[in-house]
Amino acid sequence: MTTALRTRALAATVAGLAVLASFGAAPASAKAGDVRVAGTCNKAATTKIKLGLRDGRIETETEVDSNRNGQVWSVRMRQNGVLVLNTTARTAAPSGSFTVRKVLPNQAGTDTVTTVSRNAATGQTCTVTARI
Repeated sequence: MTTALRTRALAATVAGLAVLASFGAAPASAKAGDVRVAGTCNKAATTKIKLGLRDGRIETETEVDSNRNGQVWSVRMRQNGVLVLNTTARTAAPSGSFTVRKVLPNQAGTDTVTTVSRNAATGQTCTVTARI
């Protein structure tokens, strides 16, 4: 086998491995065992929640996307029925969405986390529930 042919074969192998590796790549924040659930909204918006176990605690991440920048939403999160977060969030560019993060204690058994987000100005309400 000539040197030029070996170089081409090696380059093709490296390129093929790079392509295969890119298919298996996951977002930096995604971890094995994370729970992801899409919720429901009563008007043109979407919501989703991600729960993940980290160092004996539950990391939560709730997103609402209304596709409108500058909207103010009230956000309430409950863990097993107990209010653990009561805040406001504002949708921002470029996507007209917001994300609220909260770290919760991992209680015994299955934890149920529910987030309800409301936009008083538009009447939009989004609800999402996940269990971990």
